[in-house]
Amino acid sequence: MHPQIRWILRWQLIVAMVAGFMTAIFFGVDAAVSAVLGGGIAMASGFAYAWRAFRPSGPASADAKKAYNAQVAGEGYKFAVTLVLFALVFKVYAQLVALPLFLTYVATVVVYWMALLKQR
Repeated sequence: MHPQIRWILRWQLIVAMVAGFMTAIFFGVDAAVSAVLGGGIAMASGFAYAWRAFRPSGPASADAKKAYNAQVAGEGYKFAVTLVLFALVFKVYAQLVALPLFLTYVATVVVYWMALLKQR
């Protein structure tokens, strides 16, 4: 796995766990679980994107069209995973607290944006 992808996933995990811990202290266990689920959704969708967009596609993987198509497919995987996981969480977890779920999701997505700005 590319070092930058590991960096993103590591910091997304840290953000999700800190958000879950802080939410547990101030708002209770159900809100904390919701927060961690929001972070998990962002991490899973980011992983799905990376898995699809960066997997090798043979000797012509440096071809610009193949690289573009892989990025588009990765975004499609990310979108699908996000939709499925949100739907699953809303259907299965009856004690869901929506605000921590969405706030932690957004916070972990911001980690991805920060990685785009991060200099090597």
